[in-house]
Amino acid sequence: MIKNFLFLLKREFKMFLTDTTLLSVFIAGPLVYALLFGFVYKEGKVTDLPVLVVDRDNSPMSNQLVEMLRDNEGLRVIELSPDHTDYQKEVIRHEATCLVIIPDRFEADILQSRYPEIVTYVNTANLLTANFASKSIQVTLGTLSAGIAIKTLQRKGMSASMAATQYEPFKANFIRLYNETGNYLLFMWPALLAVVLQQVILLAMAVSFSREFEQKTFASQFLTRTRSGFSSIIIKVMPIWIFSIMHLAIFYGLHYVFHAPIPQHILNFVVISALFVASASFLGVFISVLIPDALKATQILMLISSPAFIIGGFTWPLESMPAVVQGLASVIPLTPFLQAFKILLIQGGELSDTTPFLNHLLILTLIYGVLGYIVIKVKIWSILRRERRAMVPQQAIIEDETGGEADDIEDVL
Repeated sequence: MIKNFLFLLKREFKMFLTDTTLLSVFIAGPLVYALLFGFVYKEGKVTDLPVLVVDRDNSPMSNQLVEMLRDNEGLRVIELSPDHTDYQKEVIRHEATCLVIIPDRFEADILQSRYPEIVTYVNTANLLTANFASKSIQVTLGTLSAGIAIKTLQRKGMSASMAATQYEPFKANFIRLYNETGNYLLFMWPALLAVVLQQVILLAMAVSFSREFEQKTFASQFLTRTRSGFSSIIIKVMPIWIFSIMHLAIFYGLHYVFHAPIPQHILNFVVISALFVASASFLGVFISVLIPDALKATQILMLISSPAFIIGGFTWPLESMPAVVQGLASVIPLTPFLQAFKILLIQGGELSDTTPFLNHLLILTLIYGVLGYIVIKVKIWSILRRERRAMVPQQAIIEDETGGEADDIEDVL
């Protein structure tokens, strides 16, 4: 039994390593995507967003506002002449995130307490850059507004400290926890690596059994060595598990390349990663056996996996999604893994803090493992039954020629 198991395991690794398409996708794909996504989010935050500014006042105070906008690292000011009439076309031409219009008589109205209005048009075609740019503009305008208010009170004879308290009767402090700098490399990069890993695992598992069924080698080569459903599954997933460990080690090492924070307790990371890889591979086994066509199995698994990041609750809360979508997200291994990984990596939590998500991953692993075992046992039974039927005429011929009873059909097989 051990000899047959090792023979089939060696055969599986040979098939895996000689399939150039699968090998390039599973081996090179994650590394390429890890480097690509790492360089995309390397800066961690968005800077130099183009902002159009129209200064219709051209006064010392309006010029000061323009300079303050220039000093903001998140903005790149592009001044437009007040003579322009079609500002929307200028927004498109410059790919600007915002358009700030300083009104005529801006400084004079402030000095006369007429409260002039600065109009800011935000280009929300891209919500991410729009939010960054509008926040930077709000901070700049708020700073200038506070400075003007305090100076006005000082001119009335009030001390600077008293003027500050009059303008700001109470203080509100916002303290960021965990990802204090709003670094997108920390937030997005590890999650996208998990998405890629799940994709390649499901892609590799989609063809594991279905390819054998298509080529009719499962009965002629595989079942001649073992008829155990458990051994069949372990043999098929073993290469995936080993190479997944290699990918996780590479991902871990790339955290040093891009200077990204790494999990503080590596054993906690190993636990959730092991359950994630196991549940994803067992899902692939179940579909691959259930759908004996490699192309169809691949399409179904990709259909399941493709929206996983969007509906997984990592960037958009699950509670805001319809119940049907939440149900679909709950059967995808990526969903609980990302929630647990976020707690461990970004929030610096302990493994006990991820208990609900660990239980979720464990349940998915058991369910897909049992389902995979059931369908492979049914498949083996079906193949053996078909072969028994095919052997019945042969048995009759042997009985006629020998005049006696043939050996037991199981021995013949």
